[in-house]
Amino acid sequence: LSVLQDLFSINAYVYAQKPQLDIHSFEGTFTREDSDPAVHESLSIENTLWASTVVASGTVIGVVIYTGKETRSVMNTSNPKNKVGLLDLELNQLTKALFLALVALSVVMVTLQGFVGPWYRNLFRFLLLFSYIIPISLRVNLDMGKAAYGWMIMKDDNIPGTVVRTSTIPEELGRLVYLLTDKTGTLTQNEMIFKRLHLGTVSYGTDTMDEIQSHIINSYSQVHSQNSGNSTSSTPSRKPQSSAPKVRKSVSSRIHEAVKAIALCHNVTPVYESRAGVSGETEYAEVDQDFSDENRTYQASSPDEVALVQWTESVGLTLVNRDLTSMQLKTPGGHILTYYILQIFPFTSESKRMGIIVRDESSGEITFYMKGADVAMSTIVQYNDWLEEECGNMAREGLRTLVVAKKSLTEEQYQDFESRYNQAKLSIHDRNLKVAAVVESLEREMELLCLTGVEDQLQADVRPTLEMLRNAGIKIWMLTGDKLETATCIAKSSHLVSRNQDIHIFRPVATRGEAHLELNAFRRKHDCALVISGDSLEVCLKYYEHEFVELACQCPAVVCCRCSPTQKAHIVKLLQHHTGKRTCAIGDGGNDVSMIQAADCGIGIEGKEGKQASLAADFSITQFKHIGRLLMVHGRNSYKRSAALGQFVMHRGLIISTMQAVFSSVFYFASVPLYQGFLMVGYATIYTMFPVFSLVLDQDVKPEMALLYPELYKDLTKGRSLSFKTFLIWVLISIYQGGILMYGALLLFESEFVHVVAISFTALILTELLMVALTIRTWHWLMVVAEFLSLGCYVASLAFLNEYFGDFHVAGSRCLFSLFVSADVAFITTVTFLWKVSAITVVSCLPLYILKYLKRKFSPPSYSKLTS
Repeated sequence: LSVLQDLFSINAYVYAQKPQLDIHSFEGTFTREDSDPAVHESLSIENTLWASTVVASGTVIGVVIYTGKETRSVMNTSNPKNKVGLLDLELNQLTKALFLALVALSVVMVTLQGFVGPWYRNLFRFLLLFSYIIPISLRVNLDMGKAAYGWMIMKDDNIPGTVVRTSTIPEELGRLVYLLTDKTGTLTQNEMIFKRLHLGTVSYGTDTMDEIQSHIINSYSQVHSQNSGNSTSSTPSRKPQSSAPKVRKSVSSRIHEAVKAIALCHNVTPVYESRAGVSGETEYAEVDQDFSDENRTYQASSPDEVALVQWTESVGLTLVNRDLTSMQLKTPGGHILTYYILQIFPFTSESKRMGIIVRDESSGEITFYMKGADVAMSTIVQYNDWLEEECGNMAREGLRTLVVAKKSLTEEQYQDFESRYNQAKLSIHDRNLKVAAVVESLEREMELLCLTGVEDQLQADVRPTLEMLRNAGIKIWMLTGDKLETATCIAKSSHLVSRNQDIHIFRPVATRGEAHLELNAFRRKHDCALVISGDSLEVCLKYYEHEFVELACQCPAVVCCRCSPTQKAHIVKLLQHHTGKRTCAIGDGGNDVSMIQAADCGIGIEGKEGKQASLAADFSITQFKHIGRLLMVHGRNSYKRSAALGQFVMHRGLIISTMQAVFSSVFYFASVPLYQGFLMVGYATIYTMFPVFSLVLDQDVKPEMALLYPELYKDLTKGRSLSFKTFLIWVLISIYQGGILMYGALLLFESEFVHVVAISFTALILTELLMVALTIRTWHWLMVVAEFLSLGCYVASLAFLNEYFGDFHVAGSRCLFSLFVSADVAFITTVTFLWKVSAITVVSCLPLYILKYLKRKFSPPSYSKLTS
């Protein structure tokens, strides 16, 4: 038990024991029994055996400390919410209104009946008779439509690789007001290209890289000639740190030191593909390795690292091999330089820098190299008067900057550091803090070598896509972890912020008073973009959340830099809470997952940072430019089609319920069904389902027109396609048509009441088919097929289902109403039946066609102006 308690206290995961090792102390160490003196080593991540690891030799002693919900990956993962589209919420409200109408109509019928007899029984009978007011089939039709929209999106050849990972919110793509986007990998390609090297007194760009290459070639040729001359001498001793006064170095030597530092300070590993002669072999002698450029690729945790190593290769210093303890560089002359890795300090988001201590095999010199962000390195390097200014200049060019520094160590200095470092790693309590303190003791007065600038190129067609989204009325917020100047430059170059637009850079604030003054200064500006850092944003939201969000929402564009993943998700929730508008988040990395899950609609890009964002998103695309067609075409069509489909399904239930109400009213408010069960089921399925569902193929304008005029998208955000106004219009249409169909059947067939069912139902089916045709704006061949297929099914049912349209009798007190549900099949085929049914249908539909024509003539919608 004590052994396990000690293991828990050091947060150890697993320890791999070799035969010659034995564990004596569990204070975060293991002891080598065969060594003299005993060597203590800490248990850390290097001792971890991951899943599916194969132990080649020895035995393993393992302890699992964290499992299930206590693992870091699970604790950092939030449960995604069940996203419900705004259209579904609106339809739910309308369905509640229809339910109240159902109850009210039933109560009115019982009241007009006079509450005679068991009135409560009649009330429930009326509730059942008028139950078609509640659109039960609405959910089925909408879900089938959403599945069809997703299939159309994935089959669109203009946006290849798009994946729809949800079938509940495709209409949300047509209602977006705010788009929150990441920068690196989303607006940019995440493909880094080395652009600038600054040494303090001289700056090298892409057009002067050949000068650096010539300096490197000359310096290494001189070093090699000196080593050849001293080849007969003994092995060089380890060079102590010189106490002589410093001499100003030449440009050539400074370039040599800078390039060597960049080639050594990284976590990049070169990878070689198997050659044809050794196909199938994964390991072969080092002398047989093919070090040619064509066979070498680099792997690293960041594309910035790869870009730096590729640049050193282009100027002559090539990384050819690396393992856990050493790395090898190839000089321009083809000589191999070996450096032993003594310590490595990985990059973290807290430290914003990484370091490495290496020993030169030939000279024995020990050097500590470090590179990182300027905010972290400015206090570490020796005093200089150019670093801050040049960092700002490069950032304004859109370059990602890294500061590179070094420090030479004597053998005594390194041994002292190593002992303190190992002792700190053996600590049980506050291990991380003690280790960081020891490392920081080295990070003092380091020699500033150079400043590097790496460019992340914009993705294809980012500028026209952002311009299209702005013209569509979508406000774009860029949330990034980069520094302020770089984010501002990318915002300008991508045209997220137009060049003639004012930009208000929110200066850093730390107190409530400073935030108040800065907000007042921002309030006095109009129609300007906002650029704010994450720290200032945190202060403003703490004291002036409502005021800040209100001002920021009025900006045409907002750039938030130095944002953490938690802040990104918090900004999304703020917009949802304060504006009530629909938000969309798009990103490509794991740090964007929380933002994507918090947004009403999440879009992931399959980029170089993996598929975390893509798998967590509702929609996955391969390039940022695809979002234009996804919203302008598919989002717009999905919303307008679902709105038309939902209202038409409601109309389909309202019209038959109106006919039932008229029928019961004429015959003394009797709670008797007008149509038999099969006719009611067939009405919502085989008779009208195909034409109504064919509305998912309708479109008001062609996709090319929707992309050319993104202003059409702006109308959708107002929700005019589905509102209480349009709902009431459809209710009035249903009442009018239901009354005309039922009263027309009773008036025209006064002497032939036995034919009421066939007459009214036939007119009802024809009316529904004509109403579908009235609603359609662009015909598709499948719509025509659906219309004629439904009409053919109904005509066939008149002949084959004669038990519903033919003679049948009901005994008892219902004999009177049996007359109304019996018809003569021979009568259906007469001319009299045909023209009278046609007359009723024309009266119910012709006024609506006339009104539609007049509306399009005197008050045309925006899309009709384009189609004409």
